[in-house]
Amino acid sequence: MVLAVEKVRERLLRATAALSNARVEYAVAGGNAVAAWVATVDPGAVRNTQDVDILLRRADLQSAVTALEASGFIYRHATGIDMFLDGPDAGARDAVHLVPANEKIRPDYTETSPDVTDSRPTDQFRLLELEPLVKMKLTSYRRKDQVHLLDLLGVGLIDASWPARFSPELATKLQQLLDTPDE
Repeated sequence: MVLAVEKVRERLLRATAALSNARVEYAVAGGNAVAAWVATVDPGAVRNTQDVDILLRRADLQSAVTALEASGFIYRHATGIDMFLDGPDAGARDAVHLVPANEKIRPDYTETSPDVTDSRPTDQFRLLELEPLVKMKLTSYRRKDQVHLLDLLGVGLIDASWPARFSPELATKLQQLLDTPDE
């Protein structure tokens, strides 16, 4: 288990270092972004994640391909998803998934993803700011997104004042989590 967690972390750091060195703008999103935010309040409450999600502008895809392939990743485009496998024997779980910035991730989503500039530097990588991260999680709202939102609620990073920051549809989803965190 420890090795699996370390592999994901190493993959995250290797990918972000490659992008930074190539001057490709990006932001860490997804479960790793949630974990980084939770760790700022309570490192013991951090939940592990299986993959790495990187927010990237579509115009920077070729530069990202060049940078990440030079670091040992293998580019694949499958079922509408751009990803970088961590070696020739890797599967989708052993990948860096690219999330397109400023786009609807799925046609039925009501909101677009944020831009990479909605991020801040940390000592190791660029991290998506908290509000755009919460907006992304509310937009997709799969079970794992709900769990990530509950993690952020649990450590007090988001609270009852937050629904007012979002559209009525997203605010309703967040209010439901606030009202029934144990369901």
